[in-house]
Amino acid sequence: MKLGSMRPALGLALILGATTALADAPTREAELEARIAELERMVKQLVEAQASQQESRQESQQEAREARQAQMQGGRHAEVEARLAKLEEEKANRPSGPGTEFKFSGFMKHDMMMSRYSGGSMPARGLGRDFYVPGLIPVGGESSTTDFDSHIRESRFIFNVLRPDDGLQAYLEFDFSANTGGDERLTNTTSPNIRQAFLRWNDVLIGQAWTTFFNVGALPENLDFIGPSEGTIFARQSQIRWTKGNWQFAIENPETTVTPFGGGGRIVTDTASVPDVVARYNHSGDWGSFTVAGLGRQLAIDGPSGVDREMAFALSVSGKVNMGKNDFRWMVSGGPGIGRYLGLNTTNDAVLNAGGELDTIDAYGGFVSYRHHWNDQWRSNFTYSMLSIDNNTNLTGFGVNESASSAHVNLIYQATPHLRFGMEYIYAKREIESGASGNMNRVQFSTVLGF
Repeated sequence: MKLGSMRPALGLALILGATTALADAPTREAELEARIAELERMVKQLVEAQASQQESRQESQQEAREARQAQMQGGRHAEVEARLAKLEEEKANRPSGPGTEFKFSGFMKHDMMMSRYSGGSMPARGLGRDFYVPGLIPVGGESSTTDFDSHIRESRFIFNVLRPDDGLQAYLEFDFSANTGGDERLTNTTSPNIRQAFLRWNDVLIGQAWTTFFNVGALPENLDFIGPSEGTIFARQSQIRWTKGNWQFAIENPETTVTPFGGGGRIVTDTASVPDVVARYNHSGDWGSFTVAGLGRQLAIDGPSGVDREMAFALSVSGKVNMGKNDFRWMVSGGPGIGRYLGLNTTNDAVLNAGGELDTIDAYGGFVSYRHHWNDQWRSNFTYSMLSIDNNTNLTGFGVNESASSAHVNLIYQATPHLRFGMEYIYAKREIESGASGNMNRVQFSTVLGF
């Protein structure tokens, strides 16, 4: 066949092929779209399957954690149950009661004072400068001296341990009045000083405490350490005390202070063969309180002439009368040989005669004090105190104390329930048997924080 004759046939074939291709194009596009949709469906199923597997794994892990936690908690519950059972057993085997109680209390006290002495000199640095001690007031001088002092020595700390179910108490109280271990140049160091340390079992007290002869509750509210020192019973010492209702009975550590024949320095003997004995009765009511105490003691000395013993007796009566918010406090004490118990040992218990025997010294003292509340924050105390000593000057000479007295007035501001400030004026006088005397004028400012 010739080429020319083939051209119409070839063109026709090409036209038919193109037409067929164009006719098949929509079919292939539909097939592609179907395949893409199938792929998308498969991907979606795969993603959903993976998500389901992940969720199943999370649920399985959570179930495992919960199972482990339940197992651990069950173990803890078992441990707790065992511990509770043990505690219940211990509780059943011990006495009933709240157990041991620990208490801490006390106060911080700062004192500043200006003192003027008419006796021409002042007491040596120590107790006589920081506190009012009647027997240390200078006498007989022609000029006056003034001194300023400041300290924290009266600050006090108390530790109390209680076992109420057993009726037990352990008590420790100390301050810093010893004034040892330092000076005023650099550190002003003071040493802790035991005041009281005792145990109590129900009605029995054993240890160091205030003498049973001293009614502490009658002491006025003065800024000075004691206040009416010359008229107050004052001693802390080792003892055994029994309390039954209103009555108290005690045997206490004995000690004798003696003036040498003709006068001279004090002799402290420490040779008594029996303890001091105290019997005391307390009574109280809404009106106030009343106390009477009797003291019996043996005075003793081992001297050049041998051992000498002398019995001594004393009586102290004291109380407080409530007057609304105010009150009146008082004390009267005396007897032969009361010596070291009264007025901070302003007089001795006895004097030696020419034969080396003891002769008791009579002494009598007391105080009165009125406390007045001006309002809820301000109050004042007005106190007068005195001591009189009956010396046999043929034995003691004329250099011993004959009398001492003091007057106190203060104003106290209660800033908070635990913090107070106060200002106090003290006038005190001491006279000896020769007629020589001296006085002290003191202004004291105190800050006290109780806790």
